[in-house]
Amino acid sequence: MRFFMFMEEITGFIDHIIFRNEENGYTVLVMIPDDPTGDEEIDEEGSLTCTGSFPAISQGECLRVRGEYKTHVTFGRQFDVKSYEVVVPQDAEAILRYLSTGAIKGIGPALAKRIVKAFGDDTFRIMEEEPERLAEIKGISEKKAMEVSDQMMERRDVRRASVFLGQYGISPALSVKLYDAYGDQIYDILRENPYRLADEVTGIGFRIADEIAKKSGIAFDAAERVDCGLIYILQEAESNGHTYLPGEELISRAVTLLGVGEDLVKEELESMMVNRRLTIKKDRVYLPGFYRMEGNVASRLMGLNGPTGEDYEEVEARIYHLISKERLVPDDMQKKALVQAATHGLMVLTGGPGTGKTTTLRMMISYFESTGEEIFLAAPTGRAAKRMSEATGREAKTIHRLLEVKGRSDDQENTASFFDRNEDNPLECDVLIVDEMSMVDLPLMSSLLRAIPEHCRVIFVGDTNQLPSVGPGNVLRDMIDSEMFPVVRLETIFRQDETGDIVINAHEIQEGHHVDLGVKSKDFLFLERPDSDHVLAAMLPLLRDKLPAYVHSDVREIQVLSPMRKGEVGVTRLNKILQQSLNPPAEGKAEKSFGDRIFREGDKVMQIKNNYQTEWEITGKFGVVKERGEGIFNGDIGIIKEISEYASLLIVEFDDEKTVRYPFTQLDELELAYAVTIHKSQGSEYPAVILPLLPGPKMLMNRNLLYTAITRARECVVLIGHKEVFYDMIDNTNQQRRYSSLKERIVACGE
Repeated sequence: MRFFMFMEEITGFIDHIIFRNEENGYTVLVMIPDDPTGDEEIDEEGSLTCTGSFPAISQGECLRVRGEYKTHVTFGRQFDVKSYEVVVPQDAEAILRYLSTGAIKGIGPALAKRIVKAFGDDTFRIMEEEPERLAEIKGISEKKAMEVSDQMMERRDVRRASVFLGQYGISPALSVKLYDAYGDQIYDILRENPYRLADEVTGIGFRIADEIAKKSGIAFDAAERVDCGLIYILQEAESNGHTYLPGEELISRAVTLLGVGEDLVKEELESMMVNRRLTIKKDRVYLPGFYRMEGNVASRLMGLNGPTGEDYEEVEARIYHLISKERLVPDDMQKKALVQAATHGLMVLTGGPGTGKTTTLRMMISYFESTGEEIFLAAPTGRAAKRMSEATGREAKTIHRLLEVKGRSDDQENTASFFDRNEDNPLECDVLIVDEMSMVDLPLMSSLLRAIPEHCRVIFVGDTNQLPSVGPGNVLRDMIDSEMFPVVRLETIFRQDETGDIVINAHEIQEGHHVDLGVKSKDFLFLERPDSDHVLAAMLPLLRDKLPAYVHSDVREIQVLSPMRKGEVGVTRLNKILQQSLNPPAEGKAEKSFGDRIFREGDKVMQIKNNYQTEWEITGKFGVVKERGEGIFNGDIGIIKEISEYASLLIVEFDDEKTVRYPFTQLDELELAYAVTIHKSQGSEYPAVILPLLPGPKMLMNRNLLYTAITRARECVVLIGHKEVFYDMIDNTNQQRRYSSLKERIVACGE
């Protein structure tokens, strides 16, 4: 603190806030000093620009700041604040100024004037200690008086909590969230067991809790620390697609992470199993929710499985009549798929691009319509559902919309609690067809199966050569590998003379054949480039000018895909460069900084986490709201339509015409989407795809990833980079193993 004795001290009030980063509290504000005379740094209007970290402050408040003057290369002289404190306004003029800003909800300039006129310099004391007296003022009821007092106290308490939590490295935004969740209890929690926060609060993981614990003096070998570390490791494994970890691997990771002995880890594992915080079966360690989910999915799948009792001859006669009537020419496997769908409660249809999956689906729909059955179509994402609708000519919904999503808290133990459709309120259909099943993870599959009535026929459609789901589990692959369900594989590529090279080459790649990149093609192009600078030099004109005209699409519909997030051609770097090229700053175009990201009006963005509580609306002519709902999901892509500093909102219109208003505090759920990872592109189809190919991690650069990227393109794919990387990916069949026991659980249910 001695350091501050040599710094300048200024007292004044906040005239307005120029910029504020909600994530870390960094703020640029304009202050009006109480005594500006004689200070050469004060401008002609008597104001001073201050910069620094200010948790939970607002326009009109009085501050005492300490710091020093610095010169910014662009903005000139500013006061760099090193510390500050909020000063309670002492006179009527300062109190009126503060209340007139609207800092207290329900009090505007006119009402503020009446309050201060009545109570003068004593106004703040009255509002905090005798709030009932506010009801003496015209326009304030007793209820409103108490609400105003509560706001005053809450602002004071939140500010105090933010300063206290800041000592532990917790950001202002997260401080407010913690105080909202725990109130004054937060102080005791931080001192006694901060690891609770990792279990109970989204945004506080093990590492943040561990830093807090160190500052609180909690022992490194405390049971709470080991327990939290084990949960953290299993949650990290879940984010990488696993539903469990082998015991030995979990123990090894825990010893490395925590720096404690193996015996202590084993002891805590046993204790957590006894307390039902973990489930251990055959040396496999599960978070209890995932163990139950696998069991529920296995039993419900087997409950739907089996023959329907339909007469085969009658089914075949109906199929023959359908084929003749609609002049269809199915091959033997497509006929087999029709028979299996009609005679079994559950079946799987799989095949690559161009093998007739869509034609087969249309025939199935026509067949079941001819028998008078109610058919529902669904897919995991909005883009996949839209593709399904276009291909079949019938409405397809996202699985979330089909199950009637509703808001929920983050509760991994009860993943189905946020859907209105379940075993007590099942779907009202006789046939359910779900496309893009490779994208469906274990939690979503569990929720879907809970809502399917016993009499319903279910047809799961997917390409097993696509990447597995982003979320935990390996559902489609486990179902097929269990050999407990009817599976029809479509392998014939139809109309090869008319099929483009995208489809032909995708199958060649999947079979491990080296495609000749020297062959001229209209839809499968390769540009040899030596490094990232040359890759970008080739990419930008393609994206801006050539491809939109070539495939007759808007530039925003063309997608850059990358195998990785980091690196010279990773999506993080690409998005910054592409944003600057495709949507540069311009006068009148608002933008908002958030952490290391800049969002600008007109930017293409992606939702990067499921949020079941976010509200959306679809508007029609003249802005009339046609539909409202809840739920925006990982992978949804849209365009930023408006950024309002005044309202602290960013407005995004998504591909399905849903408009969402994001508070600035919620911008961690968005990222730029000019380039996206191949994983994030699953279920989507774009008019054209650009794929940079430079060396990367061997585990990542494999055949499945390349196949998935190429099959996202409808009319044209352009590969830019090294031939060697392309061929190495074809040869690399190694994939990160997913720990999943669903296959075994299915087999066990069938025995």
